[in-house]
Amino acid sequence: MRSIRSHIDSLLGEHKAELNAMNLAVAHSLGRYKVKFNPEKIDTMIVQAVSLLDDLDKELNNYVMRCREWYGWHFPELGKLVQDHQAFAKVVKTIGMRQNAINADLSGILPEELEAKVKEEAEISMGTDISDLDLIHISGLCDQIIELSQYRAQLFDYLKNRMTALAPNLTCLLGELVGARLISHAGSLVSLAKAPASTVQILGAEKALFRALKTKKDTPKYGLIYHAQLITQAPAKLKGKMARKLAAKCALATRIDALADESKGAEVGMECRAGLEAVLRGEQERGPKKISGTSHKHEKYHFKR
Repeated sequence: MRSIRSHIDSLLGEHKAELNAMNLAVAHSLGRYKVKFNPEKIDTMIVQAVSLLDDLDKELNNYVMRCREWYGWHFPELGKLVQDHQAFAKVVKTIGMRQNAINADLSGILPEELEAKVKEEAEISMGTDISDLDLIHISGLCDQIIELSQYRAQLFDYLKNRMTALAPNLTCLLGELVGARLISHAGSLVSLAKAPASTVQILGAEKALFRALKTKKDTPKYGLIYHAQLITQAPAKLKGKMARKLAAKCALATRIDALADESKGAEVGMECRAGLEAVLRGEQERGPKKISGTSHKHEKYHFKR
């Protein structure tokens, strides 16, 4: 074997450099096959976009809570009146010191009644005074909140467009966010298409599943699809049943989106969604099953002795 290895070039009649070039060409071909870069169906962009969206939500939540707590020392009533985070940051940026609330124009941010209420509360506020330096840093934090909120809206629009192009049927059934999270959790659209309906149903609840199997308790009925509109609007007793039906339709829709030769749009997804909504309406109209009659009307059976 050692002799064969040492004289392999002369035995094959090919130069070593040519073999290296052939190996490189084969490696490039395999690489292109694995990547399959298709500009119309790039599920990697979906995975990155939904992950960034979740990170932005966490950052925004931290920033807003910090801003509300910080400015709350100066104007605590404002946090209770204005619930929207972006509107709160814009109001703080516009007002500055609460003494300026009377002369501030908030018509472009708040409704007329709420604007009058804010100005009224600013006059009788029980907050403490803050310095100009404190207000500068609070205003800077408000700028960050407004910019992140605007970028999040742009990113969400981008995600909606990508999901509509990549998986229109899955998007019709679950919505953009839930569908994107399923693709991200599975790794790719093709990987999600290979999963059976039972896996799609509990995707995202793996920890609860393994814990239930270990403790021999009931397994979870749903994972990420719990946040889909068809599940959230269903009554508590029908959530498990609707989760099974929705997971089956999602498995079908995902395979059509990932493996169909010709794109048919969202026709299958719309048909499946209409069918599921009809099932849900029928179950709600039917109501819980009742056993006719009462126990005292029927004579109990007695065993003969």
